[in-house]
Amino acid sequence: MQLYNLELSGNCYKVRLFAALTGIELELIPVDLSAGEQKSAAFTALNPWQEVPVLIDGPTVIRDSQAILVYLAAKLETRSWWPEDGRSQALIMEWLSVAASEIRNGPNTARLIRKFGYPLDMEAAIRWIGRLLPRIDAHLATHDWLALGHPTIADCAVFPYLALAPEGGIDLTPYPALQRWFERVRALPGFMAVPGQS
Repeated sequence: MQLYNLELSGNCYKVRLFAALTGIELELIPVDLSAGEQKSAAFTALNPWQEVPVLIDGPTVIRDSQAILVYLAAKLETRSWWPEDGRSQALIMEWLSVAASEIRNGPNTARLIRKFGYPLDMEAAIRWIGRLLPRIDAHLATHDWLALGHPTIADCAVFPYLALAPEGGIDLTPYPALQRWFERVRALPGFMAVPGQS
């Protein structure tokens, strides 16, 4: 399988992290966003939204990091990361939605502004963050893992942009349960660090 990848993208890292944790081999194909490669006709044919990551598995093309996580986890012989029952899938999907909404609009946006200079709304990002982080910390104060009693793709989807939140100027020290969850994720066999972190 091939992954169209940007090293510093948290969304691409989600997929690489899950592959590392589960032993899935991916051929990484770098996409230079600064050079506009994502706007080329060839890449646009793969993903009309002109975004990474994109996964190619034979004739199957999957865009969006959350969708890729579901696809890869469903291919595994062990289904613990994405169980087959509807209740487990719904609990995981709740967190995939948080990753695509609250985390995208909060910590991810703050990082885009502070680290990469994107002309986005920091005040709006701070409002999202103020709503998000206390809720996640409260949840993790009574749960070791986000969705179920063990790691799932929910943890892979949520981890990157929260771990990278300090790059957006966000102080995570008021959230001890979140910090403990970071350590549990980092202790998983096969864990690969976020680019630029140990």
